[in-house]
Amino acid sequence: QFKLVESGGGLVQPGGSLRLSCAASGFTLDYYAIGWFRQAPGKEREGVSCIRNSGGRTYYVDSVKGRFSISRDNAKNTVYLQMNSLKPEDTGVYYCAAKPDAYCSEYVLSYEFWGQGTQVTVSS
Repeated sequence: QFKLVESGGGLVQPGGSLRLSCAASGFTLDYYAIGWFRQAPGKEREGVSCIRNSGGRTYYVDSVKGRFSISRDNAKNTVYLQMNSLKPEDTGVYYCAAKPDAYCSEYVLSYEFWGQGTQVTVSS
């Protein structure tokens, strides 16, 4: 059974940090581009970051550039999202998703597998 499981979310004060993990089981991430998306209450799901299957190219939405960093460890079948200098507007449910080719996309429908999401709340 193909599965993605996110972890690492929680409550953090503005300016704080969290590291999200996305672990795959039932398939190998090597051949997939992996995206992180988030969804705030009442808003559409938006792409936050993506990493190509080789790990050589990464992409970020403008609002997180310089604060978030995506990485992958194919040996551990896991992708990470390091989030620093968190702001209240970063609050939402964060999802990882796997796209069955090398290339990233900002479009939700391009991704084949999704995790269940992990809640990130940035508040004082």
